Amino acid sequence: MILIELPPLVNPELGLIFWMTLSFVLVLVILRKYAWKPIMASLQDREETIEKSLQEAENARSEMARLTSQNEQLLAEARVEREKILNEARQMKEKIVGEAKSAADDEAKKLIARANDEINKQKLAAIDELKKEVAGYSIAIAEKLVQKQLDNKGAQQELIATQLKELTKTQSVAG
Repeated sequence: MILIELPPLVNPELGLIFWMTLSFVLVLVILRKYAWKPIMASLQDREETIEKSLQEAENARSEMARLTSQNEQLLAEARVEREKILNEARQMKEKIVGEAKSAADDEAKKLIARANDEINKQKLAAIDELKKEVAGYSIAIAEKLVQKQLDNKGAQQELIATQLKELTKTQSVAG
């Protein structure tokens, strides 16, 4: 058999184990006293910071949701208000147009009534003038008939016919 001699670390002796354990416990105590508390405090601070950031993010998310809801509500109210204003404007336009049409109709009726009155006045004046002219012609014919004092009926008829021709010529020239 061949004996191989192992290095002292692989084949530890009691003294080596004692010193290694003592060194480990000493490092552990030193770490616990000086390093463990600051490391744990730093981890605790980091955990609190992360928790606080998460809470702020959640608050921001809920605030955004609330603002979005509020904005949508404001938009809906604005749309309703816009529709209301547009409806009022349409009604006002229809009212104004209706009033304008009514006023125009009334004015047109007044103008037509005035025109009809004027036409009737002109018509009556023309009839009166025509009556005066007919009366004047009748008197002129009667005067001429009386002046002649004709015995002959044929001559009277001829005189009447010529007078009528003259009157019709005068009227066609005047008209």
